[in-house]
Amino acid sequence: MKPLSFKRHRYPADVIRYAVWLYFRFSLSLRDVEELLAQRGIEVSHETIRCWTIKFGPLIARRLKKRRPAPSPRWHLDEVVCSIAGRRMYVWRAVDDEGEVLDLVVQKRRDHSAALALLKRLLRNQPVEPQAIVTDGLASYRSALRELELDHLHRPGRLRENNRAENSHLPIRRRERQQQLFKSQASAQRFLTTHAAIYNTFYTQRHLISRSTLRRFRAGANTAWVAATAREGRAG
Repeated sequence: MKPLSFKRHRYPADVIRYAVWLYFRFSLSLRDVEELLAQRGIEVSHETIRCWTIKFGPLIARRLKKRRPAPSPRWHLDEVVCSIAGRRMYVWRAVDDEGEVLDLVVQKRRDHSAALALLKRLLRNQPVEPQAIVTDGLASYRSALRELELDHLHRPGRLRENNRAENSHLPIRRRERQQQLFKSQASAQRFLTTHAAIYNTFYTQRHLISRSTLRRFRAGANTAWVAATAREGRAG
């Protein structure tokens, strides 16, 4: 995989990588990241940081996603309403049994076409075939799965089984509040897709693992991040 190029940038690659990591890893605004960098003696505007996140965020996300192990074949699908540019829209998301975000798509409607768009995207991009697809009772999932001839895998209306998908919306809600709502459908799609890849890399269920295992997981996540952000030459 071709390394990232930080050429023709005023700031060193390490500063750019760190700013992008802060923004997507934690529930921080662009101005929060600006202030954290300033505390370390790095004077950079929040608008410059925004440009970095738009340019490098999706590139890093794609590299991280390629390094992830294959997810579970048991998929949990759900949709959540959000306000984008003052309009009511829906984020359709899929996670696996471990809480790994498989994919998402931002749609204007909560209907058959939107459910079909998510399922087609999943089938195209995932390295494993589904063995079970758990959803809520929304009829759009049923009709979309029937069209794709996957209705035999459907496990509808089982709320307890779909808690994994319901809980996975919480990070989105935190970021939505922090960013004072998303400004457009395209920017929401870009941010949430990038955030999902970075969230997957660093997410750990701390209450289920020992401290030594947590240190090992963190080390592995940092190694993946360094590999995904490897630079080409020196920053300009």
